[in-house]
Amino acid sequence: MLRRKVENDLLKWKRANNKTALLVTGARQVGKTASIRQFGKTYYDNFIEINFITDINADNIFSGSLRADDIILNLSAFVKKALVPGKTLIFLDEIQECPNARTAIKFLVEDGRFDYIESGSLLGINYKEIPSLPVGYEEILQMYPMDFEEFLWANNVQEDTIDYLKDCFINEKCISEVVHEEIKKLFQRYMIIGGMPAVVSKFAETKDIGQVITVQKRIMELYRQDITKYSETEKMRIRQIFDHIPAELNKNNKRFTLSDMDKNARYNRYESGFMWLSDAGVSLPCYNISQPVLPFELNTKYNLFKLFLCDTGLLCSQSLGNIQFAILNGDTSVNMGSILENTIAQLLVSNNFKLYYYNSKKVGEIDFIIQKGAIALPVECKSGKDYNLHKALDNLLSVKEYDMKEAIVLYSGNIKRENKILYLPWYMVSFITQPSIDSYIVN
Repeated sequence: MLRRKVENDLLKWKRANNKTALLVTGARQVGKTASIRQFGKTYYDNFIEINFITDINADNIFSGSLRADDIILNLSAFVKKALVPGKTLIFLDEIQECPNARTAIKFLVEDGRFDYIESGSLLGINYKEIPSLPVGYEEILQMYPMDFEEFLWANNVQEDTIDYLKDCFINEKCISEVVHEEIKKLFQRYMIIGGMPAVVSKFAETKDIGQVITVQKRIMELYRQDITKYSETEKMRIRQIFDHIPAELNKNNKRFTLSDMDKNARYNRYESGFMWLSDAGVSLPCYNISQPVLPFELNTKYNLFKLFLCDTGLLCSQSLGNIQFAILNGDTSVNMGSILENTIAQLLVSNNFKLYYYNSKKVGEIDFIIQKGAIALPVECKSGKDYNLHKALDNLLSVKEYDMKEAIVLYSGNIKRENKILYLPWYMVSFITQPSIDSYIVN
């Protein structure tokens, strides 16, 4: 069983005093069901799982009265098991297929006898209407593909080594060259394998990239099948956007340009398609900002964006040529900039950062600008040996009114600092996280 960080989030929810139902959402195949199932069987005496796709007639449990007593009676009859108050977790999987179940959560939470976790894909997509959302009775947990630290766990990297890397990151200490080269090699593998649990498991089992690509292509086909659930009018546009992501990222500026797909395309016609892919967790939009100052939301240009795929391994599987072999062998002569930038975007999002980039004639283009605590932090990705050439970043740091405190350059080398610029190995992006506010008490 792959170790996932989501277990800590699930435990935190279980121990909370103001108990709500937990809604775990995220793209298909990121490991939601397996993680919840493992958690339920480990931390509860009784674990009940209902899947509204595979369990025929399960939706009938919620087809009549939505009173808690009536639903619980139906539940116990359906699963043919005793439901023990205070010791039972009821897991409602693929809940998007039963809108009434989502509505009923309010009454079940109020009843308080059992704990409830809901999960599913396409929960942000309104192809099935929910009579009444249980606002205030659900806590939402977004789940992503495995991040690089989880990938290290899956590849048997010891916790002491990861702690050592974190210490080097925090204190800006140079990493042992032996450790640096080994972790960099694993990061290059992560770039082509990605974080889909089925893919990571296949690699751990076989070390066969051919079999890895087969699993990745199968997942991509599942995503295409999901698109068919949308309206007939829109699904062709969604599919068109989805299939065009690799080509758009392969451009020098990586900005998604509609005219590359269709010279007559207009953004207002395709806007719902972009939203669908984002809401489904399949794509990761990175929006342009007019000024690199907080709050970014007030400066966002929503019609100018880069569109990354939710998983770097899936992007690699769609790329032309044997790019996997080139990356594994450290050949940066191939255009791996798009793969690297997608990997960085994926890992920033998994650490709860929203993605923005900045581009102006005065400054140039900055790959990413994120909000870390109360500061704007520029992040540049360098795939080649010209890591110290970053004119746009230098220009940005010289603009006094922006008052940038620090910038990060992610590259293949070791940790070092030059004035305001902190150079970090690619893999150190995993440790760029938001400051904790758990213990921040206001008197």
